[in-house]
Amino acid sequence: MAETSMHGHGGGGVLRLVLGDQLSDGLSALTDLDPARDVVLMAEVRDEATYVGHHKQKIALIFAAMRAFALRLEARDIVVRYVRIDDPDNTHSIAGELERALSDQPFEAVVMTECGEWRLAEALSAFARSSGVPCDIRHDERFICSHDRFRRWASGKSQLRMEFFYREMRKETGILLDDGQPVGGKWNYDAENRKGLTRGVRPPARLRTPPDAVAVEAIADVERLFPDHFGTTDAFGWPTTAAQAEAVLADFLSEVLPRFGDWQDAMALGEPWMWHGLISTSLNLGLLDALDVCRRAEAEFRAGRAPLNAVEGFIRQILGWREFVRGIYWLKVPEYRQRNFLDADRELPWFFWSGETDMACVADVVATTRDNAYAHHIQRLMVTGNLAMLLGVHPDPVDDWYLSVYADAYEWVEMPNTRGMATFADGGIMGSKPYAASGAYIDRMSDYCGSCRYDVKAKTGENACPFNRLYWGFLERNRARLRDNVRLAMPYRTLDNFGPERRAALLAEAEAARLLLGAVVRPG
Repeated sequence: MAETSMHGHGGGGVLRLVLGDQLSDGLSALTDLDPARDVVLMAEVRDEATYVGHHKQKIALIFAAMRAFALRLEARDIVVRYVRIDDPDNTHSIAGELERALSDQPFEAVVMTECGEWRLAEALSAFARSSGVPCDIRHDERFICSHDRFRRWASGKSQLRMEFFYREMRKETGILLDDGQPVGGKWNYDAENRKGLTRGVRPPARLRTPPDAVAVEAIADVERLFPDHFGTTDAFGWPTTAAQAEAVLADFLSEVLPRFGDWQDAMALGEPWMWHGLISTSLNLGLLDALDVCRRAEAEFRAGRAPLNAVEGFIRQILGWREFVRGIYWLKVPEYRQRNFLDADRELPWFFWSGETDMACVADVVATTRDNAYAHHIQRLMVTGNLAMLLGVHPDPVDDWYLSVYADAYEWVEMPNTRGMATFADGGIMGSKPYAASGAYIDRMSDYCGSCRYDVKAKTGENACPFNRLYWGFLERNRARLRDNVRLAMPYRTLDNFGPERRAALLAEAEAARLLLGAVVRPG
């Protein structure tokens, strides 16, 4: 698996690019491949590994999965030009490796599948314009909703809401429908999926994937070449092949999915996985097919092995949320990257990286993020995301943090979730209100508060839960921007009843907490 594998391959044919998150046998760039004449290009480059300081496990995962996929192609007698990260001739950019391949051997054309990030898409479009050979950039058919389909759905709408998009996707795919109507009579069972952690209930043991020989080598390369990147690789356990991903999915469907609905929002100290699928890395790499995953989850319900609230909630995350955030991203970039609706102006506190904080919830989420390159969606949204928003952290470092630390993070899925949901920087494109909450929410949904040095019942003072100290000040600080939001009418009525003196005191309390936690004003 190296450039030498293509020696002796005749000229002509098509150069076919496969990116690190396009590891699918059915990739559109490969559908009409001629093994006798075509060459597949795959490249590990520093441009992609370092545009943010990606978690070591994320880089190792992608490199290992790429190398395994290349071996899979070669086993089918497909010629692969594979450029490793430490190849001395590596140009360390995708466009550079395309240009180098064309200079080394004549090709009739270049074929690729559209990429997932606007930054790289711009670079590849520029390459296509200047390459001197025909370039075919094909649609990524692994997603259920195409860019054009999403634009048609969004056209003319004053608000874009995932719930209504999700219903359209249900109708188009027929998933969880009986005679055109939603199974059970409702589209959404989210109200049944918000149980707080019950004493004595512990999550099931989970199937993890010990690194095989290819992954062990990739991990060693990452530790050698990216020693200063965030995170550890000691607990690496992510699937790097389609077969490994299938095993994790099968285990989830049979052993975990039945209780997923009940406990999907719950959090517990030292329990990183809970009842979550652990398949987002495999979906985003292309090792699993999203529509197939949804249909198999539906089959568990139809067979009576999993309840409707669990299956619908799981399917909604893929068929609804995953497709929706991708649609929003490509509908709104590049302008979306500049949005800062709340005029947030603070630095991201260092404890987001170090975990050195007395807040038990934050310390636990950062620790599991460091050790596993993972935290589940409520930890991301209602602990780290909620805190960053209450602190008024500028959305740029928040984007960079989420994109850096999670193994499943690619800009198309990360940015709408963080700039939209977590920080409300988009002003309501993604969600109808900011997901701001005090410590009471975390107390209700977890066991974190029992071991925390802060008092979740106290509203003010240095011993009070920082979420409590920040919450009312956040609302008061953003009164002009949020007061007319109908979903915030109740907290603003409460705030109004406090009177001007108490509101001023709450602002001062929040500012003191912001400074104490290290959320200082950004320079410039």
